[in-house]
Amino acid sequence: MTSIPSSDFLAVSPLLTVILLGMIVLMVDLFLPRDRKGILVGISAVGLLIAAGFSAALWGRGLTGFAGSVAADDFAVLFQIILLVVAFLSIFLSERYIQIKGINYGEYYALLLFSTSGAMLMATSRELITIFVGLEVLSIALYILAGFARTEARSEESAMKYFLLGAFSSGFFLYGIALLYGGTGTTRLDSMPSESLQSIYSIAGMALLLVGLGFKAAIVPFHSWTPDVYEGAPTSVTAFMSAGAKAGAFAALIRVAVAFLPISAYFHDVLWVLAVLTMIVGNIIAVQQTNIKRMLAYSSIAHAGYILVGLIAQNQDGRAGVVFYVLSYTFMNLGAFGILILLARRGDELTQIKDLEGLSQRQPLAAALMAIFMLSLAGIPPTAGFIGKFFLFQGAIEAHEIWLACIGLLASVIGVFYYLWVIARMFFKPATREFPANIWNSNPLASFAVIVCAFMSLALGLAPQIFSTPANSGAQSLLPPVTPIAAPAIPIAKADTPQVSANVR
Repeated sequence: MTSIPSSDFLAVSPLLTVILLGMIVLMVDLFLPRDRKGILVGISAVGLLIAAGFSAALWGRGLTGFAGSVAADDFAVLFQIILLVVAFLSIFLSERYIQIKGINYGEYYALLLFSTSGAMLMATSRELITIFVGLEVLSIALYILAGFARTEARSEESAMKYFLLGAFSSGFFLYGIALLYGGTGTTRLDSMPSESLQSIYSIAGMALLLVGLGFKAAIVPFHSWTPDVYEGAPTSVTAFMSAGAKAGAFAALIRVAVAFLPISAYFHDVLWVLAVLTMIVGNIIAVQQTNIKRMLAYSSIAHAGYILVGLIAQNQDGRAGVVFYVLSYTFMNLGAFGILILLARRGDELTQIKDLEGLSQRQPLAAALMAIFMLSLAGIPPTAGFIGKFFLFQGAIEAHEIWLACIGLLASVIGVFYYLWVIARMFFKPATREFPANIWNSNPLASFAVIVCAFMSLALGLAPQIFSTPANSGAQSLLPPVTPIAAPAIPIAKADTPQVSANVR
């Protein structure tokens, strides 16, 4: 019986930590009364910090595991840390909110952790079956979380819509894997022969993979679930879903795109059209929304279009821009939903944009922080959103995608309108409702999470080198080393041989 090398477990140590943490939360929950579930927040937070430590320890080591099906390269490490940050902040935002909603069950935290582990597996995988497993772990937990407020019809409706459409998208993804296996003879992304990728089976398989991942990333025309699910799900779940699912989907999409560079010409025009439609449709429909969660849902769709611009560039700057933008989007989007969570009361949530009128008069700090998040989402300097868009469009221009960058800029201008409209309502309209008093002391964990999001939304804009340098390293780690054709060829082949044999069993 062959034993599994310890390096294999080391490569997936952050992922295993999160899975084990979810199991511990489930077991501890059995012994806690309904009013003591806050202990699970502390356990989850400590466990996520440990997982982040394991991820940081993998930086620069370039480990692979399980016959090369998973890779702990710098790209995977960065996305794992982003997903751990999403989970950490989402748990802090949820602690008080799920008590107010009457859904304070330990399974909530366990499902959130398991969903995070699925997204982490998608970011780490170099094998299509493994990516599919991660996609399903991410999705199934989110289906349950979307309907977690089971006494509310909207929540149940959102879960059902998400489940039905998600099941179809998973079927497309799985069928795409089957076609790719038929065309290339392997499901390993780094082992597919270039000549086999030219077959009709491989091209059709890649198209179906794009459908499956496009659903998770909310890319037009696979976006129809997004506004209904965002509106119906509990706000804390919506916050996690908007950042976590998108990060996992784009991490997998980038790995797939790099593997399929030999046939990228077949999909360039398709992705170009999808990016344009996603940016324009998301922003134009968001302008018409009166429900703030639906507005943020269509905003999320538009941001998926911006991220596609960096993916289409197919260069290091574009991929690094995607990594930077996903982190920036995490903070500004979680922060915006965090303000809604802080202002929620039992039986009374802010759902309409007009509900924020006069917020600056009653809760000036909350209005100021919400303004930061809206400006960052709009891409106004000196926020993280502006720098993130700059990196994405810079990558597109370097790839001679001038028209795509110009359309992205025009779409961003449309987006500025509805973000500034929210700010205008908060600062220049009289208050029409009462806001809960003392929101910062009554909900300290959510307050901490919102302040962290605001700080990072400004810090990444004022000092982007904090994360842009690691993002460039992560993008570089995706590309295989280039072997020179000229002499001396024999020494290079000898140096490369042990590395290849170590990754193939």
